[in-house]
Amino acid sequence: MFETMLRSLRSARMTTFAYFALNGVVLGLWVVHIPAIEHRAGISHATLGWLLLLLGGGAFAGMQVAGPLTDRFGARRVVPLSGALLSASLILPSLATNAWTLAAALLVFGIGNGCLDVSMNAHAVQVEAAYQRPVMSAFHALFSVGGVLAALLGARTLSWGWSPATTLTAVSVLGLAATLVSASSLLPPQQPATTPEHSARPSVRQPVPRRIWALAALALMLMLSEGVAADWSALAMRDVLGTSAATAAFAYGAFATAMTAGRFLTDRVAARFGPVSIVRYGSVIAAAAMTLIVVSPTVPGAVLGWALFGIGLSGSVPQLFSAAGHTDPAGAATNMSRVVGLGYVGMLAGPAVIGALTHLMPLNHTFLLPVVFCLTAAIAAPILKPAQPRPGDRATAAVQAVSQPVG
Repeated sequence: MFETMLRSLRSARMTTFAYFALNGVVLGLWVVHIPAIEHRAGISHATLGWLLLLLGGGAFAGMQVAGPLTDRFGARRVVPLSGALLSASLILPSLATNAWTLAAALLVFGIGNGCLDVSMNAHAVQVEAAYQRPVMSAFHALFSVGGVLAALLGARTLSWGWSPATTLTAVSVLGLAATLVSASSLLPPQQPATTPEHSARPSVRQPVPRRIWALAALALMLMLSEGVAADWSALAMRDVLGTSAATAAFAYGAFATAMTAGRFLTDRVAARFGPVSIVRYGSVIAAAAMTLIVVSPTVPGAVLGWALFGIGLSGSVPQLFSAAGHTDPAGAATNMSRVVGLGYVGMLAGPAVIGALTHLMPLNHTFLLPVVFCLTAAIAAPILKPAQPRPGDRATAAVQAVSQPVG
């Protein structure tokens, strides 16, 4: 019996890895093919910028829909459907021939991304509860690995002369097949206890939204800071330090590599020191790193700063998602939709906020905003401290997570 439960749990963990990697691959392939899709649709850069807001808006809407649905029907149902929707919608942008069809395609694509983002994170929380130790950051590391694989695959297929439609259709079919094959390996929903204590829980839940919104605010600040690295690191290297475009690319490369490596290591560190320490000290490292970037007059110093910035931020956001999911198992996905959604807003708003600030100060000085945000996260880190569970709660949750029939 125990061996069967353990195999089911391991299978569920590997399947969750696969969904995070799938999400990274799909989004990465979209990014790689943006220039070709823009050309086919016959639109300007400015029009594309506005259309990308539809992608973000669709993702936010999908998150708010998928959260309650996942809590009601379970991640085992919602994750495969979301993965199928995202995989199928990957084809749509490559078929667009004008701004209107691309707008519709990006809206649907964004909804699929938002649905999968929330539902797979909710399932990751369920797996983490069953393991009774941190495993969330490794899932996010696989998302990053998926992005790297997408960049390599996209570069190869473009060099072969494949059209975006050919590549995206092939990956879409593979994604659909993967979601169908792996659906049965996901964990069934936990069965809530039906004790008098639980029946009286609505009054106990009153303070929960405050904690969730606090976590969401931290997610907004930290993901905005992460977005600064994605959108402005190379430009800052080129314009502030006067490097070539090729050298400037090392800035984001250092950040992305360090963040991926950090996420693979974070779970072990979190298991020993706890999520509060991850966010507190990680945010302090990120703030110090960004300060180094602002003041560094040399390329090696700036590249080192971006690498340290990636290490500092690597474990913080997964800890926020995990804390939101564990706050109330019965509403885990709904709570996560708020935290993930507001964090996503921060990442989308980052380019606009930094761009507006450049009218008032040099680009590298605008990076003091992420410094302030990271220091705020470090001060507010104790919000992640988990509530003290009653005796037997964690063991019960773990058994419930893996003891339901998988058929």
